[in-house]
Amino acid sequence: MLYYLFEYLENEYQFPGASLFQFITFRAAIAIILSLLISTIYGKRIIRFLRKKQMGESIRELGLEGQSEKAGTPTMGGIIIILATLVPVLLVAKLDNIYVVLLIVTTLWMGVIGFTDDFLKIKRKDKEGLAGKFKVIGQVGLGLIVGCTMYFHKDITVRQEKVNTGTEQVISTNEKESDFNPAIKSTKTTIPFFKNNEFDYADLISWISPEMTKYAWLIFIPIVIFIVTAVSNGANLTDGIDGLAAGSSAIIVLTLALFAWVSGNIIFSDYLNVMYIPNSGEMTIFITAFAGALVGFLWYNTYPAQVFMGDTGSLTIGGIIAVIAIAIRKEFLIPILCGIFFIETLSVMMQVSWFKYTRKKYGEGRRIFLMSPLHHHYQKKGIHESKIVARFWIVGIFLAIMAVITLKVR
Repeated sequence: MLYYLFEYLENEYQFPGASLFQFITFRAAIAIILSLLISTIYGKRIIRFLRKKQMGESIRELGLEGQSEKAGTPTMGGIIIILATLVPVLLVAKLDNIYVVLLIVTTLWMGVIGFTDDFLKIKRKDKEGLAGKFKVIGQVGLGLIVGCTMYFHKDITVRQEKVNTGTEQVISTNEKESDFNPAIKSTKTTIPFFKNNEFDYADLISWISPEMTKYAWLIFIPIVIFIVTAVSNGANLTDGIDGLAAGSSAIIVLTLALFAWVSGNIIFSDYLNVMYIPNSGEMTIFITAFAGALVGFLWYNTYPAQVFMGDTGSLTIGGIIAVIAIAIRKEFLIPILCGIFFIETLSVMMQVSWFKYTRKKYGEGRRIFLMSPLHHHYQKKGIHESKIVARFWIVGIFLAIMAVITLKVR
């Protein structure tokens, strides 16, 4: 809203300083400052409200050190993250940008699913919550919305022609970029570490007949659904000890902010030889607000946690990260950038699969890890959870650096 106000003031009255709101970097800085302030200042009030309403976490006895002390800690803290993200976005972002709209829908959609799950857990005084099939239906529904929007919406395009970056054609992101090269609808994405690192989903069906390319959505949309479901569940599994999910996600999100800004800037995308995605730079506003909300939430979520994000937060975090990665055509970077989520999910899959296999073969189930997800394995080994979290953050930073390196290493 402020963006449109200052745009009006600049156009009508040449108001001093109003032109600053035309710059994505300035609005991104405002967004992250606002989200930090909202999450830290109002976060405490929300925690008090949750405690007053007895929205405490039910703890399942797993034999982990310090687990019993966490019983009754307020949950649903994901509300803090959601509010601290959406308020700055509504204030300083362009609300007619399709990418921003898609991310707002994702936040509210996954937030409602997570909130429902947390509320049912509290009401029933157990850890069951919303039935798994309903969570999956919700995730699939979001994936369907995102996939259809990405494929069919007229404003979601890419530009592949190089531009002359000489002084006579250096333009800002606010000028009419269509005057420089044409936008096209495309199902192309990026594959890291490969030369000519673009891959077109349409190639998976066009071998049958060139005419089949118009049915590429039959491939593209199911892949989007899978990615949204997988990443949101991965974030949910990672949220098991104080500060792990929020801290790891903040590292991922800040890296995605860099990718979004580069992909949406006609000069830097040309210089780095990455796919230029018109209008995607506006996502930087949302992403920085989201990053600020996560960091502010950590103020209360680091050990010993004063609040848990619950599924309200973890499912929302995973959904947002997945949608951002898909929107900037970097979904194949997810196993690297979201490596913490990936490893946590893989540890559960390996544990369950091996247990079932050995029980069928030997009559007794055996385990690969002392406990899954992986962070619980290290807890069982006697490592304090704050040390586990710090080491996972270090691994997350390393993976983020690896992801950034893909901009040039091919």
